[in-house]
Amino acid sequence: MNLLVELVEENSVQRFKIVGEIDAFTAPKLKESLASVGNIKNIQVELDLSGVGYMDSTGLGIFVGFYKAVKANEGHMKIVGVNTRLKRLFEITGLAEVMDIVTEESGDADATV
Repeated sequence: MNLLVELVEENSVQRFKIVGEIDAFTAPKLKESLASVGNIKNIQVELDLSGVGYMDSTGLGIFVGFYKAVKANEGHMKIVGVNTRLKRLFEITGLAEVMDIVTEESGDADATV
């Protein structure tokens, strides 16, 4: 299981393209990548999860921690490219009501959560 995290800055927005599976094995790499920008004042961050086929509660914990760090520094975090399964995971946990999440209807109902 691999996870790729790529950071690109566009128009003062830090865009993370995340590809692979997010679980207990790969989460430290994601956490380390996000930590590099989480404490920047007024940061604007976009997390693209369109390449994520699987995420467990470890991944949710990483995103919650990062969200709190960004909000504490008066920044904004947006999650984009969420497939149907990940969308459901964010909804079940109530995070969809707190976080700015843009879903993607891709017909990937068989993706594992």
